[in-house]
Formats: sequence, C-alpha cells, structure tokens
Amino acid sequence: MDCPGCGLQRSALLLSHGEFLAAFKMYPAIYPLGLLFSFLLANNFGKFKHGNQITIVLSILSVSTILINYFYKLLQ
Repeated sequence: MDCPGCGLQRSALLLSHGEFLAAFKMYPAIYPLGLLFSFLLANNFGKFKHGNQITIVLSILSVSTILINYFYKLLQ
C-alpha cells in the first residue's frame, strides 16, 4: 500500500529533468507544494502583507491535493 508521500521524490526528479506532465502524473501535489515552499522562502526574505493567509490557503491546497491523490490511488 502506498503512503500519501509515495512518488514525491520521483516526481521532483522528473520535474528537474523538465518532464512537467510526467511529474504531475507521478505526484499531483508537486505543484501546490512547490508553490507553498516558494512562497514561504519569498516571505522569509520580504514580508508580504497577507503572508499568513496566503500560507494557510497554499497549505490547505497542498494537503487537499495529497489526500485526494491518496484516496484516488486507494480506490484503484
């Protein structure tokens, strides 16, 4: 049985090789997680006005994508 994080490293490797669609198919949460970590890094250097709210929304989006993908794999 796969865990909710299975495929993350392979997806990151595919992404680093420029295979964007294959990375998404491997682990759909790679893009929301990338957005979240990019925003957290940017917010660390320059504070955004609504940084906390943006962080919460991106976190919810990432967790939702991970859980939807996990349950989808379970049902297959």
